[in-house]
Amino acid sequence: MSTTTRVAAWQCLPGPLDVAGNLRRLDAICASAAARQVSVLVTPEMFTSGYAITRAEVVRLAEDAGGPTETAVAEIARRHRLAIVYGHPERAPGGAAYNAATMIGPDGVVRGRHRKVHLYGEVDRGQFAPNPGRPAAFDFDGSRVGMLICYDVEFPESVRHLAVNGARVVLVPTANMTGCEQVQEILVRARACENNCGVVYANYCGADDGFAYNGLSMICGPGGEVLAQASVGTEELVIADLPGKSAGTYLADRRADLYGECE
Repeated sequence: MSTTTRVAAWQCLPGPLDVAGNLRRLDAICASAAARQVSVLVTPEMFTSGYAITRAEVVRLAEDAGGPTETAVAEIARRHRLAIVYGHPERAPGGAAYNAATMIGPDGVVRGRHRKVHLYGEVDRGQFAPNPGRPAAFDFDGSRVGMLICYDVEFPESVRHLAVNGARVVLVPTANMTGCEQVQEILVRARACENNCGVVYANYCGADDGFAYNGLSMICGPGGEVLAQASVGTEELVIADLPGKSAGTYLADRRADLYGECE
């Protein structure tokens, strides 16, 4: 992402407990994205399994890193020659599960992993174990990239930590609910602007048995500008050309000597 990169946030209806069906949907949308020269596609949070599905179902559907669902997504990425960031349940120690996201490159090779750090509300805390470590930036396409999941991006220190460690774009699978529109209206734009990095925020629309989702998936540029945004209630592939560099000076002008790099 050293130059302008075409990215997509896929806003879709949830598909609870239908891993095979969700993989078919992913294959189809990747074909559409590839035809529009998209290089990186981001799905919503817990896309492969659905989000609000109970702890028992999360644990049942969770796989180890490198499991069969990851293998299937890698094949989709190779077939369409684009990178995919997808949300899924991942096995954690002690019979628990992480709310996870994985980025697979267009060659089918995993580039990065993230497990959700900040758990929101009773459903998140009841279904998942929190990530005990910090988010980590990683290399992709000649630049540095970071991933967060939903509530993570609402904490300034999460994005700042990634940006300080070189991330020029943060990719965010989410399952943001109706009534929490301030996240898209204020917080995602602020995180992009204050860190001079792009943010790709991919949400659900519609509803499942637990929640109604507010859509409004968006791609923000490194000045906090909205490059593209979905509506509230329909499935959409939101596409924008994201600059890999920013003219912003917040990171350069920070007085890290006063308060640390990002503790």
